[in-house]
Amino acid sequence: MTSGQRLRQIANVLNATTLLGLLLAKCARTAVRTGPRGLLIATGYRWRLPFAQAFAVGNVVLFRAAPAEALSNPVLLGHEERHCSQYAWCLGLPFLPLYFIAAGWSQLRTGNPGSANVFERLAGLEAGGYVDRRQVDPGPRRKGRRPAGKNASEGIEA
Repeated sequence: MTSGQRLRQIANVLNATTLLGLLLAKCARTAVRTGPRGLLIATGYRWRLPFAQAFAVGNVVLFRAAPAEALSNPVLLGHEERHCSQYAWCLGLPFLPLYFIAAGWSQLRTGNPGSANVFERLAGLEAGGYVDRRQVDPGPRRKGRRPAGKNASEGIEA
């Protein structure tokens, strides 16, 4: 483990989110094992919510998949690892309401909870299985319309 990964591990133990993740894993009757980079991997998650194929709580990454399948997806694991770091940066439990506010904002703006969610964007949208649905609309373009900021005398040829 790098010093940053060790620091994240310690921060998430001290802020109680890893304990919360382990409690959730136990209640959901998942199998927990040590994983790479200081992560704990919980597999066989069967509860209905959240809908994601994997999610993180502290340094615990909960997968719906079996252990072999979970560890064979380094892209998704990397995405969830970045969420583990976000827990540490947000000092633990404040991450949860901040994440849900960002997801709600994204849902309102794009029709899905990930596209405009700052936490998902920083973790890597595609790595987490999200499609970027933000609409990039530079505004209406009509023939003969003056660009914004031009005064009436500019842009007119004699």
